[in-house]
This record gives sequence, structure tokens and C-alpha cells, in this order.
Amino acid sequence: MSRLSPLPRIMVAPNGARRTKADHPALPVTIVETARAAADCHAAGAGAIHAHLRDAEGRHWLDAGAYGELIAEIARFAPDMPVQITTEAAGRYDPAAQRALLRDIRPEGVSIALTEMLADGDRKAARACYHALAEAGTAVQHILYEADQLDLLAREQAAGTIPPGDLQTLFVLGRYTEGQHSEPAMLDPFLDGLSALGVTGDWALCAFGPTETACLAEALRRGGCARVGFENNLWMADGSLAADNAARVAEIAALL
Repeated sequence: MSRLSPLPRIMVAPNGARRTKADHPALPVTIVETARAAADCHAAGAGAIHAHLRDAEGRHWLDAGAYGELIAEIARFAPDMPVQITTEAAGRYDPAAQRALLRDIRPEGVSIALTEMLADGDRKAARACYHALAEAGTAVQHILYEADQLDLLAREQAAGTIPPGDLQTLFVLGRYTEGQHSEPAMLDPFLDGLSALGVTGDWALCAFGPTETACLAEALRRGGCARVGFENNLWMADGSLAADNAARVAEIAALL
């Protein structure tokens, strides 16, 4: 059983696919920086890390070998902290490349955007990928950008593309756009959809901008989990710039 099942109440997403040190000097880019950030965030209250890789030019990178190095380095700095990798496309990777990553590495956890995995229409390949992950015991978190994608998730599970059982989900409030501010009320359609469709399993939330803390507080209050960190937001609840990812984790951990 993966240490990411059930989901921890707090997961840190310290870098993401887009931001650079020009956005914040404490944003981790290298494998060692990410591992050290993981350890600091674990000490501050994060139960797991959602980890992105960057190549030598600082671009978003899906690479099984480098992910293996990152997982080993995090195990050295923070042995009790499980790692969730990503298959995010970020404009660089198609579904075949995302599936190839997951053929070459079987992590404890992975986040997969359902619409990205199905973008090429190859449900046979998607089914093989999802079922192989289930057989390997990998905790798959399904990223949903709109509440109506819950209906797609339920349909694909009913059709057998996704294995039966509870489903881990991540609700994304907003988009990676300049000046995006998420609001707690944006959670309501997702929870309404969960109830209407009878989708069961752990759910988590990520949000953008200085209102991130308010959104995550609402998620925790309503029984969900929080994904916090510089991938989505650099600001504390009082509007000040966060010193680092650990400061963001600590602010959310204080809500528990």
C-alpha cells in the first residue's frame, strides 16, 4: 500500500512547471534544492511532496531517470516523506510521452490530469496505463480543472478505463494566469458533483493567489486535503511575500 493512500492532509507543491527563481529566489529548481525544500516542508507539517523536475535550462521535464534520482535524494533528506510525481503536459508533452514516463517508473504516487491523458483519444493505451499503476500499488490522483470533469471521471471508470474503487482527486480552483485569485466558493460545484455522482475517495484542493490560504482552510473544514506551495501561490494570507515553501506549509498546518 502506498504511503499516499490515504492522502495526507497537507501536500506541498514547491515548484511546479512554470515559475522560476525570477519569481522567487527560494523556489527550488535542482534535485538537491527540491529535496532540501521537501525536508523543510516536512518539518513544517507537510505529509508529502508533489514534485516537478526541471532540465538544465530550467524547463519542465518528464524523465524517469531524473525522477528516480529525486526520489532517492528526498529519501535521504526526508525519509518519512512520500513523493508524488507529475505527468503534467505544460505544453511540452503529449499523452504518449506521459504514458512512457509511467512505463519507466512506478512511483508511490502520481498526479494525472484526466483530460490530458485522454487528449489523443487512445483509451486502450490509457486503460493499460491506469491499470498497470493500480497493479503496482501507485496512488493515482486525478486532476480536475472543472467540476463537470467529475462526470467524465465517473464515465471512464464505469467504462473500465480507470480501475474500480475509490478515486483520489485534486480540484484546481482557477488557472495558471497572471493575477489569478481563487475564491473558496469555487469549491462548491466540485463538492456538489461528488455528491451527485457518488464519487468516493480522498479529495484535495489547490488554489491561486493570496486567497490560497482561505481556499485551503475551506477545503480542510469540509473534510478535504490541502496542496500548498509556490507552484500555485507565493503569498501569505496577510498579503506579504512568503519567505519560502515551508512558511506556506506552516500557515496551513496551523489550521489543523
